Amino acid sequence: MSKRKKSLGRRIWESRSGYLFILPKFILFTIFVAIPIVWSFAVSFQEYRIFDTVWVGFENFREALDDPVFWRSLRNTAHYAIFVMPANVIIALVLASLINPLGRRPQTFYRAAFYLPTVASTVVLAMVWRWIFQTRFGLFNYFLSLVGIDPVNWLHSSATAMWSVILMAVLTPPGVGLILYLAAMASIPETLYEAAVIDGANAFTRWWRITLPLLKPTTLYLMIVSTIGSFQVFDQVMLMTQGGPGYATTTIVHRIYTAAFRDFRFGYAGAMALVLFAIIISLALVQYKVVSSDVEYKG
Repeated sequence: MSKRKKSLGRRIWESRSGYLFILPKFILFTIFVAIPIVWSFAVSFQEYRIFDTVWVGFENFREALDDPVFWRSLRNTAHYAIFVMPANVIIALVLASLINPLGRRPQTFYRAAFYLPTVASTVVLAMVWRWIFQTRFGLFNYFLSLVGIDPVNWLHSSATAMWSVILMAVLTPPGVGLILYLAAMASIPETLYEAAVIDGANAFTRWWRITLPLLKPTTLYLMIVSTIGSFQVFDQVMLMTQGGPGYATTTIVHRIYTAAFRDFRFGYAGAMALVLFAIIISLALVQYKVVSSDVEYKG
């Protein structure tokens, strides 16, 4: 055991320059991520006040499960995720499949064109979409007026508000997913396609039988990441609808935010955050179990 510890210590010492480079990032991660997570876990079992904190055990969790607003926010979030996650993955896959056969220069152009919107802040995109959905002079209602349809109150009607937020997410180009799919497609050996051509397979069959199965690891990753992002949606809701009208667009993260920073109920917000964490972990495990497969090929 002592030799093993000594060997580990020696390896750490030999790599000390690398550890020094990552030390600032590790310190920032500890201060702004690790410590808040531990604090949130601890505070979820308390009725947190600045000068008088009371331990309440699981009372915050019981209150969350009895809160109709919490369940409404959870349904809204699930509604958002059910449409946005598959749309992001499928659109990225289709676009990558169309771009991949092109030459180097067209690929570079389309990569940049679809990735650039992801560089823009979500706040900026939400403000642009809020103008597009504006009732009196928004772009959508302008197009509707051209065909004689009355203006739609997109963001201020409970029937259309959540659909408007979903539409914004679906129509935003999936730049990251596109780049990952193109990289994965480029790594598939050409010999597989050549053998399929010799066997008489057409383009769609080659895509269905070769490309799609070998993209499963990338698809799984994008599904999990997109699900996590969908359940954490906040910026669009906050800027476009502020959770309204009523609670029509209140998502679970928006509910956590209002409980913590509007109502100053940090313990209750921490409890809801832990419930959200458990939901995301469960969904990720289910997706991994269903979609994951061992993909192995040689170039």
